[in-house]
Amino acid sequence: MSKLHVLTLLAALATDAGAQTYPSRPLTMVVPYSAGGPTDTIARIMAEGMRASLGQTIIVDNTTGAAGTIGVGRVARAAPDGYTIGIGHWGTHVVNAAIYALQYDVLNDFEPVAMIATNPQLIVAKKAVPASNLQELIAWLKANSATATQGTAGHGSASHVSGVYLQSVTGARFQFVPYRGAGPAMQDLVAGQIDIMIDQAANSLPQVRAGTIKAYAVTDKARLAAAPEIPTVDEAGAPGLHIAIWHALWMPKGTPGSIIARLNAAVVAALADAGVRKRLADLGQEIPPREQQTPEVLVAYHKAEIEKWWPIIKAANIKGE
Repeated sequence: MSKLHVLTLLAALATDAGAQTYPSRPLTMVVPYSAGGPTDTIARIMAEGMRASLGQTIIVDNTTGAAGTIGVGRVARAAPDGYTIGIGHWGTHVVNAAIYALQYDVLNDFEPVAMIATNPQLIVAKKAVPASNLQELIAWLKANSATATQGTAGHGSASHVSGVYLQSVTGARFQFVPYRGAGPAMQDLVAGQIDIMIDQAANSLPQVRAGTIKAYAVTDKARLAAAPEIPTVDEAGAPGLHIAIWHALWMPKGTPGSIIARLNAAVVAALADAGVRKRLADLGQEIPPREQQTPEVLVAYHKAEIEKWWPIIKAANIKGE
């Protein structure tokens, strides 16, 4: 056997041994937002759920700033050794790339691991709005275009982009009122200071159930398991108005396929756990079916979301602030 063949064989054996012993130390999951928010909460649920099958702790590291771009950029620059995982969502991996000049490519600088869950939006309004269904709400917005207002979680936020999409699909017009987060916007909706919101179901449902605001539709193809009485946009008269804030995991580009497979298996195991499923469901999260929890499905879905949303965002001239 030649020296080259020996070296090749040794390298292959070393690679196999590395794959078998991975992970040999704790991993880091980079959350691009502050502690306590929905992305951080989902990250901590998944980190705990994945620990059993990996046999290692996953340390959650909140790397915040610039609408999530600092944390995502950190993952893009990390060594592809399998010890850095990034959690992100529709905003960080679709919207930001349409409104900011990023130092990384959201599609090509990462290895997809798996989709975790999706959270549809609810179209809600203050109690004083006279409309009794979505079609009446759209008619009311059109009739009051000079004064009607939609609260958002900030310029370029999911609620802002969702409102732009509502306008483009229905022809309704209204003024956007940006807040420093969805919480303050919801407070003003309950108080009647703004007219409508398009908000994550997890945030809106408690107020809907308390009777402080009205819910008109869920922006999904199926009704929410947690609120089956709320119709879908297709049923309510705005077909195709589908908006979901989805979360997923990525690793740095070049991470070996064996490691991606190991991490994907850990995600699948966590999402099959009854305790994890209940905690995510309590947050209004919809877990994708097992066959949709693959890296291949994530990258295809990611590409489709970019193709859908970038033209909408750019046509509305939404710029980063």
